[in-house]
Amino acid sequence: MSEETQLFVDSWDPSYGASFEAAGGGPATPSSTPVDPSVEIPAAEWRPVDPTPGVPAPDVVLLVDGVRRIDASLWTAEPDGASYPGVAASYAAGVVRCDLGRGAAALAGARVGRGLFTASPSAGDVVAGQIRYPVHRVSGTGELARLQAAVQGPLTELEVAVSGAARTDGDLLVVDGPLRNRRRLPRAIGYIKTQHSQYLDARLTSVVTRMAPGQRSPVFALRTSWGGWSWYLRLPVSTGAPWAGIVRVECSPDLTAEEAIGLADLSLVTLPRFASTPYKDPRAPQNLVPIAGLERRLRAMLGDGRLLHRVLTSTVRRGGRR
Repeated sequence: MSEETQLFVDSWDPSYGASFEAAGGGPATPSSTPVDPSVEIPAAEWRPVDPTPGVPAPDVVLLVDGVRRIDASLWTAEPDGASYPGVAASYAAGVVRCDLGRGAAALAGARVGRGLFTASPSAGDVVAGQIRYPVHRVSGTGELARLQAAVQGPLTELEVAVSGAARTDGDLLVVDGPLRNRRRLPRAIGYIKTQHSQYLDARLTSVVTRMAPGQRSPVFALRTSWGGWSWYLRLPVSTGAPWAGIVRVECSPDLTAEEAIGLADLSLVTLPRFASTPYKDPRAPQNLVPIAGLERRLRAMLGDGRLLHRVLTSTVRRGGRR
């Protein structure tokens, strides 16, 4: 190790991964996504952005998140002798309504879904006691990674369904993760707390990593079919590690640049107040306090995973389904 090299410990509990991670180097891994960094400030003039004076936080903030769990892995025995893997999954989505004026937060809506995900052409719904797992056909031969990824689609649909709950004029909707097909929702931002890729070149990235808590980067554009307007923001954090407390925020590409900059300013006066602390949350500060509480509530709504596994095992042994 050279004398100039510095080491920092990520504040996240290692059991949750890291706040920056990807195969081959986390946020240092270059992305091939075309980027336009000169949306708000010319690239040559990039600098950390302070909160804009006079921008108030919204009276109401809605935070949306979802959780999922694999209850059991299964195999089918097809009439022609073939066999396909499957997973029985439970998932839930909810929204927390935070009234900043009153200092109160409450669950505004939540829904639970379940499914049997498999490429089997003959599998039907599985009924385990009072719980039904509707079949979801997955393309291909049913590789495990593909089956687990297939759960995300129905989960996102649940998140979209609850995202419209309790909305009021002038509120802000914060989606935990990329916006995906929620881009049409008004005043919505996606909140990405784990950084997998480096979208900016080394010089612009150095602007991001030298941001102080409570600062953001200029808005930039991701020029892809799934991209949109985006910016980085540093939450309150004590460590001086380059990526400590940094999140990426995005909004719909259907907005104008001025509207995106307005949402970036709004996020800067809103998100830091929800930052978690290390002694309370192993993913602090990125795992926002209302999101952490919502995750606990949603996981409880999924039911006892061990009990469901036993009931599923018993049901399948008896040949029970549909």
